[in-house]
Amino acid sequence: MGPDEKSLNGSENHENGMALTRPFALIGRKVIKGINILGSATIFLMMALWNTFRPKQFSKVVHQVYYIGATSTTIIMLVSLFTGMVLGLQSYHALIQFGAVGGLGALVSLSLIRELGPVLTAIMITARAGSAITAEIGIQRISEQIDALQTMRVDPFRYLISPRITASIISYPLLTAVFDFIGIIGGYITSVLLLGLNAGVYSHSILRNVDMKDLTDGFIKSIVFAVIVATVCCYQGYFVHMRGDSKGAKAVGMATTSAVVISCVLILVSDYVVTSLLMV
Repeated sequence: MGPDEKSLNGSENHENGMALTRPFALIGRKVIKGINILGSATIFLMMALWNTFRPKQFSKVVHQVYYIGATSTTIIMLVSLFTGMVLGLQSYHALIQFGAVGGLGALVSLSLIRELGPVLTAIMITARAGSAITAEIGIQRISEQIDALQTMRVDPFRYLISPRITASIISYPLLTAVFDFIGIIGGYITSVLLLGLNAGVYSHSILRNVDMKDLTDGFIKSIVFAVIVATVCCYQGYFVHMRGDSKGAKAVGMATTSAVVISCVLILVSDYVVTSLLMV
């Protein structure tokens, strides 16, 4: 076998080896990229929380609490009312088959307080306020307003990011409480006013079965969701100029879509994780 044939066989073997390892290399790159993003998002959150305790942040936080929390109250109340009504309707027809309709109030209230309230509140705020946060910060980035802040020695984290994350941590538990309360009223409307269940039975079932731990678990979930959603939305907007799939206004749209999708997925994943930890 001549040297040319040996070199040809060697190159073929090398190409075959590269073809076999290419899928593993692709997976490795994806994993490394995910770890890098997770690390940078964690540092991003730590920097934002550190700047929360700087002076002159109170007015910015109050403004963001109004924007994220107060202006979302109407849609939260509407969604929670019909969620409670549907839950009461479905639960009534399920429990009456087993003669356990007396536990309807407990079923509705515990479902809302421990699970549906925090999750649906977080998803609704993500759709309404989270997307707007990403778009607002993203436009400021591509229009070089954030660069102008740095030029004027104004910390963008202190001015843009910290107030939004702090306001989210404050607003999410409050809106979750509103969701739970209105949802329980919705269950009352369906089961008592429409289906004829005794009002005393409904309320007594709630008072007998709901305790402080149920409320605490729901509020812990809402705080976790607030940190996740605020961090993801601010992160996507702040680094919109570093996206590789698009530039300019299109990048802002892509970042907004990514922020909402990633936030909703992480809400559901973290819900399972937090629920598992709280039930230990």
